[in-house]
Amino acid sequence: MSKDFRIAPSILSADFAKLGQEVSDVITSGADIVHFDVMDNHYVPNLTIGPLVCEAIRPVTDAIIDVHLMIEPVDRIIPDFAKAGANIITFHPEASNHIDRSLSLVRDQGCKSGLVFNPATPLDYLDYVMDKVDMVLLMSVNPGFGGQKFLPSALEKLKAARKKIDAYTQETGREIWLEIDGGVNANNIADIARAGADTFVAGSAVFGAANDNDPNRYNTIIKQLRDSLASA
Repeated sequence: MSKDFRIAPSILSADFAKLGQEVSDVITSGADIVHFDVMDNHYVPNLTIGPLVCEAIRPVTDAIIDVHLMIEPVDRIIPDFAKAGANIITFHPEASNHIDRSLSLVRDQGCKSGLVFNPATPLDYLDYVMDKVDMVLLMSVNPGFGGQKFLPSALEKLKAARKKIDAYTQETGREIWLEIDGGVNANNIADIARAGADTFVAGSAVFGAANDNDPNRYNTIIKQLRDSLASA
C-alpha cells in the first residue's frame, strides 16, 4: 500500500473570525489539503459554508481545496464551487438523482470528482462509476457535526474500499484516493491507515490543538499525526 499520506484539516473546526490566517497556518504547519464541509440544513441537520467562503480562501493558499458537499440536490451548486476555486468536489450518492451525471458535471468543471459514503451506505454505488471517481470518502461518523467519535466499523469498510480501489488501479493504472472523515486523531490514525486510508480529514483534532508556542500554531499536532502515520 502507498505510504503517500495526506492530512486534510477540516475548516469546520477552525476559528471563523480569522479563517484566512487559520488556513495559512495549518498548511504552513505541514498539512496537505484544506477540507471544506458544506452542509445545507436539509441533507444534514446543520448549516455551514458556501462558495463565497471558498472564493475568499482560494487566494490565501496554493493547497488543494477538497469540498465535501453534504447538500441535496448537488448539481446546482457544483459549478459555483468549481468557479470559487475547488480542486476536488465530493458528494453523497443519496443526494443525486443521477450519480454518473453529477460526477461528469464535476469533471466538466475541471475538478476531481468523488463519492462519499455514510456509515450505513453500501459501497455498491462504486461498481458502475469507478471510471469517473478520483476520490472515495468514507464517513466514520454520521455527517452533520464536528467533534464526533470514530466509528470502529469504518475500519472494515475501509478494507473493502481499498480492495475495490486496488483491483481497479491494477486493471487501469489510474489512481483513486481513499479518504476518511470523522473522529480521526493521533491515537487512531495509524490503525485507520493500516485499514487502507491514504487521506485523512481531521477537524477538532487539529484546530482544537492550536499551540501559540508553535511557529505556525499547528506544527506540534501535525507532527504528531505524521509520527503516528510513520508506524502504519
